[in-house]
Amino acid sequence: MSVQLKSQLLVLALTIMGCTSRSVAQTLQPAPGPSPEPQRTDSPSGGQLPKQLAGSISGTVVDRSGAVVAGARVKLTREDQSQQEVFSGDNGQFSFANIASGPFQLTITSTGFATQTSSGVLLLGEVYLVPQITLNVAEAITEVRVGGSPEEVAEEQIKEQEKQRVFGVVPNFYVTYEHGNAVPLTSKQKFELAWKTTVDPITFAMVGVIAGVQQAQNAFSGYGQGAEGYAKRYGASYADLVSGTLIGGAILPSLLKQDPRYFYKGSGSKRSRILYALASSVICKGDNGHWQANYSNIFGSLAAGGISNLYYPEKDRNGAGLTIETGLIGIGATAGVNVFQEFFVRKVTPNVNHDSGKP
Repeated sequence: MSVQLKSQLLVLALTIMGCTSRSVAQTLQPAPGPSPEPQRTDSPSGGQLPKQLAGSISGTVVDRSGAVVAGARVKLTREDQSQQEVFSGDNGQFSFANIASGPFQLTITSTGFATQTSSGVLLLGEVYLVPQITLNVAEAITEVRVGGSPEEVAEEQIKEQEKQRVFGVVPNFYVTYEHGNAVPLTSKQKFELAWKTTVDPITFAMVGVIAGVQQAQNAFSGYGQGAEGYAKRYGASYADLVSGTLIGGAILPSLLKQDPRYFYKGSGSKRSRILYALASSVICKGDNGHWQANYSNIFGSLAAGGISNLYYPEKDRNGAGLTIETGLIGIGATAGVNVFQEFFVRKVTPNVNHDSGKP
């Protein structure tokens, strides 16, 4: 394969690219059984000053084993929405003094325990003793993703990627600006993304330009000139693109459970971003979210090089040499595309969701 074609393949590679969630803590209720009636001790009513008509609320916080819980936060909320807070002491006890009569609610929280509540009505001058408050160990936090299943979320993200076109024209489907929010693709979605890339009208146009340049330079002279020579060059260039995209972007990623997309970094020093972009040609994210060797791109490039031996003119074939050479060119082209993506492409891609990527 001539040096000119290698350069042209690199040009093609540079142009054809490719729930909200919140944690919900389960609030546990006290152990089943009848709730004990609050113990009330009424203060004497005769001959006391008005301020002595204020009451108090006190109680004890323990865990399921009966051990006292020190340092628990106890928040008192009144009917008028006024609030006070105290912490349980070393003996697990808490107390609120000089409290006006009326309904109230207590909210008790402590690290490692589920939130507990208790309510009652304080009478004039009453010393209200809250039934012993038992805290339960907090259950495991459950993450809830809003917006559908992972496959549905991935489908929405792919739809956004398919709007990405450099200068509003050249497809740029194989890059995601979602960072840690990018959902792994299913095998079906990997094949759909590869298919849409290979049948895009701009893809056909770019292959046509490359075939025209090859014909003008008489690259692969075994194809000859004229319409027939152009058609052969066009077919060979398009076959290179299809085999590389399908093998490296769909078949191997599905078998090896790897993500074929480039994950835009967009932050950090220029040096760190360059190193990240170059490294991404030989490492990738697995469907499990971990970084690993990018066997899909490496073996995909080698496989595409081997297949090209089937249709290039005989004098332009050199067996294993061509396969390895083409594979290395493919890996180098990926590294060049990644650097291009990291520093330039996003700025000239109108439909990028700029809120999803880092500045």
